[in-house]
Amino acid sequence: MKELVEYLSKKKIVCKRLETVAPKELESRKRVGVYRGVGIDGYYCSVFLLRKKSRVLRKEAEELMELQRRLAQKIDAVIKRNYLLYDAPICSKAKAFLEEKGWKVYPLEG
Repeated sequence: MKELVEYLSKKKIVCKRLETVAPKELESRKRVGVYRGVGIDGYYCSVFLLRKKSRVLRKEAEELMELQRRLAQKIDAVIKRNYLLYDAPICSKAKAFLEEKGWKVYPLEG
């Protein structure tokens, strides 16, 4: 968690509070790290951490958006900022799709 907070601060993303959400709570079997946070301005944000060896395709990007929707329903709030941190090859169409929907997509270094 400390590494994640440090990485987010490098990207100028600061959350007052950042909590882990188990994918099971969102009725998902995906192996993805899900975090919800509250920014300094009081807005809700979601951070998805994806580490895998295979390519992230557009279908998987749509599944991440569905997980974000379930997370918003679970906390009963509008999530204004969505971030995907990935350590995997990513399809350019999947990245463009997420960015088009307002997501910020960052590769993990190291």
